[in-house]
Amino acid sequence: MKNNARKNRTINHQILFIITILMSVTFISAQEKTTPGNQSEELGEVSWYRDYDTALELAEQQGKEVLILFQEVPGCATCRNYGHNVLSHPLMVEAIEDLFIPLAIYNNKGGKDKQILQKYKEPSWNNPVVRIVNKDGDNTVNRISGNYSAIALYKAMNESLFNANKPIPGYFKLLGDELFASNNKSAKETYFKMYCFWTGEKELGKIEGVLGTEAGFMGGHEVVKVKYDDEVIDKSKIAKYVRQVNFTPIAKSNYRTAKNDIQYYLEHTNYKYLPLTEVQKTKINSALGTGKRAEQYLSPKQLKWLKSLNNSSVRNEVLFNKDFVMAWKSKNKLASK
Repeated sequence: MKNNARKNRTINHQILFIITILMSVTFISAQEKTTPGNQSEELGEVSWYRDYDTALELAEQQGKEVLILFQEVPGCATCRNYGHNVLSHPLMVEAIEDLFIPLAIYNNKGGKDKQILQKYKEPSWNNPVVRIVNKDGDNTVNRISGNYSAIALYKAMNESLFNANKPIPGYFKLLGDELFASNNKSAKETYFKMYCFWTGEKELGKIEGVLGTEAGFMGGHEVVKVKYDDEVIDKSKIAKYVRQVNFTPIAKSNYRTAKNDIQYYLEHTNYKYLPLTEVQKTKINSALGTGKRAEQYLSPKQLKWLKSLNNSSVRNEVLFNKDFVMAWKSKNKLASK
């Protein structure tokens, strides 16, 4: 009996300990965070923690780094543009919130914000600065300052994940592919004819460096327009690959889109109800057509939406062929109801 009593007390202590830990995590998570729908435009669409110590504690608990935005709120045109252009792309927002602990420090306020500014020797009333730090508050990559592009932030985030031996999610890599091509102005177009443009999109879309495919017609032929990053793969290498699958290069002449046949394999699945970037559509369509895993290219929120779609018989709006940002907002609004 005594042994049983001791055993029960031990179990009760263990349960109490676990409950205490869970309550602590819940309390920390409930600490002050900004809300995308009700925050200054300089913060973009990211939901930010506002307490430095809370962010470091969460970083330790979750095994993540802290992404600190030193931002002027309200701020100048540069600060506002950073919020609109860099911190509002849906996949960038999701990567910041999913892969890091986001922390915003206002560089034109007093109190705790000023203390953190002084700790990192950051100037007040300054343009946006980003630091990525570990659970001890030490920098994991070089401070981002003076470069207000999305690609600069992406590079720092990617480097931080790499340095920490963290996996790079498929959706985040595809975001980088789009940003690099846009930043370097290295996106080019070329055309190929084949016996079936469904097969063409499937085969061409899987090539590394291909950013987009579009089925169409030209001179009585079924063709695929290919958008590619010529810093990753040049036109000659694509041409060499397509000869192996009996596709032929063709010069552009009176090209017209096959409106109802673009991303054929994707269009016949629930993926069509998701907001998708151009490169996501291309890679997902190719994966579905070749029997590969397409989920690897979705963000956590997109995966959640897909799971919900697969478990529902409700009629949904087709979103994959609409403007990505507008489609994301529409889906987000619908899902929050």
